[in-house]
Amino acid sequence: MQQQEYSRAQALWILAGLAFGCCITSGFARFAYGLILPSMQDDLGWGFAQAGWINTANALGYLLSAVVSVVLFRRFAQERLFAWGVVLTTLTLVASGLTRDFWMLSFWRFASGVFAAPVFISAGALASNLFGADQRRNAMAIALTFGGGGLGMVLAAVTFPPLFAYHGAGSWPVAWLSMGVASVVMTPLSLWAARQLNTPMRGAADAPAPPLRSMGFEIAGYFMFAVGYIVYLTFLSAWMRSLGAGPWMVSAVWSIVGIGTLLSSFLWRGVIGRFQSGVPLALTNGCVAVAIILPVVFPTLAGLLVSSALFGLTVFMPPTSVTSFIRQNNPPETWGRLMSLYTVMFAVGQCIGPYAAGLIGDAFDNIGYGLVAAAVILAIGAVCGAMQRGLAAPPAKDAVLP
Repeated sequence: MQQQEYSRAQALWILAGLAFGCCITSGFARFAYGLILPSMQDDLGWGFAQAGWINTANALGYLLSAVVSVVLFRRFAQERLFAWGVVLTTLTLVASGLTRDFWMLSFWRFASGVFAAPVFISAGALASNLFGADQRRNAMAIALTFGGGGLGMVLAAVTFPPLFAYHGAGSWPVAWLSMGVASVVMTPLSLWAARQLNTPMRGAADAPAPPLRSMGFEIAGYFMFAVGYIVYLTFLSAWMRSLGAGPWMVSAVWSIVGIGTLLSSFLWRGVIGRFQSGVPLALTNGCVAVAIILPVVFPTLAGLLVSSALFGLTVFMPPTSVTSFIRQNNPPETWGRLMSLYTVMFAVGQCIGPYAAGLIGDAFDNIGYGLVAAAVILAIGAVCGAMQRGLAAPPAKDAVLP
């Protein structure tokens, strides 16, 4: 298939549409929960384990969808799966603001995970094909697309803490409904962007089997990232509240995280485009680990600010690193299948992280211990990334998952 060329203006609008899709499905549907969580805990009387379970339900939906996506991406064009995922995730955001029942909230969080996974998988793949063989520009396109999640965090950060401060914990349904309304506004551009892209990504039945054994360390490192990073996003606000942080401090910290994600592509594009190996994953996992441990070791304003800045500048880079790794080391007809596989591992990690950290927090009556555990897991993930070699140069020994 001949690579379609886009003008600069077209490419920017397409990237904006893809980023809006990630804003809806990642920034709103997944990450903003951490900002709403303390108010939901106060109003509904939840413990840390219950709060973690709600995010685990989201991750379980994500896992189920990622598994099914292995088949879906063989049968349907990626742009169609992206479009349907954006529309249906928007509906779950609205529905989450219309109930106070724990199990109904669990269901809608589960559903948002189901519909968000195809968007995450297809968004990275669609963006990775935008600039043809230009690896660095493609790496930046992928990062900017995933950075849409940061836009969602910024929008939530500047509105939700003041909302809860002035209207109380019981106003949390308004937060969900407002994200639903914002998603309705963003959806048309996302749907248009998806229609502009031609993708060779639907894997043919006779596509070569990807060399999974040779990618074992990259897969393991990405799994560790998923277990660890989501703990920070789930419990950051709860941790800050335990330190006595007010609503404006919470808003500032989350805004810094979101702004960092928007800037991260400019910081990391050279590294991600340059290496075929797991070096980018190792570096980004290591930075996320440091960001998570900082506010525990230094529970001060400065510690929180440095932590949030470092986290924002790195948290969306492991997915970008993995997408670039897949693209640089495998033929196009295997990309969709590999993205689905990596997303399955990502989803499994996300299922484990919030609930396990919540149990640790309940056991010690301090969620800081859960953050420490997450940082350790991420450090292990960094080591795994460092051990992954590029597939173009045959490794001396296959990297096999234990």
